[in-house]
Amino acid sequence: MPQVTSARPVGAVERTSKLLGVGNEFNLLLACCAVQAGPGRSERIRSLLRGPIDWAELSRLTEYHAVMPLVYRSLCGFAEDVPKLTLERLQQAYQRNAQKNLWLTCELIRILDCLKSHGIAAIPYKGPVLAETVYKDLALRQFSDLDILIRAADLACARSALRELDYASAIHLSEAEERAYLASGYEWTLDVPAGRNLLEMQWRILPQFYSVDFDMDGFFHRACIAELGGRRVRTLSPEDLLLVLCVHAAKHVWGRLSWVCDIAEAMRSQAVDYDRVRREAHALGIERILAITLWLGKELLAAPSPSELDEYRSNDPEVERLGQEIRLMLSQTSEYNTESADYFRLMLRLRERHQDKIRFLVRLATTPSTGEWSAVRLPPPLFSLYPAVRLLRLAGRALKK
Repeated sequence: MPQVTSARPVGAVERTSKLLGVGNEFNLLLACCAVQAGPGRSERIRSLLRGPIDWAELSRLTEYHAVMPLVYRSLCGFAEDVPKLTLERLQQAYQRNAQKNLWLTCELIRILDCLKSHGIAAIPYKGPVLAETVYKDLALRQFSDLDILIRAADLACARSALRELDYASAIHLSEAEERAYLASGYEWTLDVPAGRNLLEMQWRILPQFYSVDFDMDGFFHRACIAELGGRRVRTLSPEDLLLVLCVHAAKHVWGRLSWVCDIAEAMRSQAVDYDRVRREAHALGIERILAITLWLGKELLAAPSPSELDEYRSNDPEVERLGQEIRLMLSQTSEYNTESADYFRLMLRLRERHQDKIRFLVRLATTPSTGEWSAVRLPPPLFSLYPAVRLLRLAGRALKK
């Protein structure tokens, strides 16, 4: 059992954790992941290491929040204060992650070359590209699959092309189901002998019912060139990337600290036009999502706080209320059931405009999915009745509660 002594909180990260009433382990995790370098972060880490640390709990938190490379990088500078076995295990995990990331990078380049040879435009994002462009080090981010944006019209050709590389569909739908899925879904997963669901081909950022309708053609027009493994690849502009990462984190209720780290690092390392970010967020109706994400980055990781976006945060009291709830959830490693009524109520609270809330509810209630198609097998002439099937299934779930 660790000896119980008190560690003096130093800086914004520790003040946040003290208010939360969480243990030194989460405090230390935040300090290791904070975006600013230099004496301030070093002093915070050193101060926390003087207190009691349950190293097994820190390892659990590190794994849960998928921030092992950042924790290892930070703790390497304090080897005398970290148990030798803990540091060795972190080092081994860091090396395994680096090797896996190199393999996934090679695989991504192979996929992009294949798509290009078939005339299919593609934008990789997250995964290796995010590690290289934002963290400036392929080994500093954990990821296990590859995400590539394509146009919906190119999906069939992309799937056919990737058969040359032994990629096979993980989704099997009828012709009518596939047309409906293209209209309302957002990604098609592909398997390869080396791994299941290794590749996600995406024609939207979120399923349609979330009612965040990004301009996908705009992504391709504004795409930037990045270096990846000695190759030049297209990737999202810094402004598009920031908004995409925010809505992705919101979809998952910011449940992993790694998603907040990605956004904080993107703001630190890239030149972002925040005026354009603000305008686009307003047009999409995601100003609250953006504000909550930036609030979390500032409070938890000492991320930069752009003055161009401060006005909305200060004028919407829901930003801090929701931020406090999510911060507590992060510290307790608790998760929302994404099929629960609580989750959908939260998704409504995240939207600032009434019309977006209404669109969300209508689309959620009337957009059939693979669940309806597998639960009730209708003949092709009756396929248009599936929205009614979804309504009946939702009503049945509600009556059981």
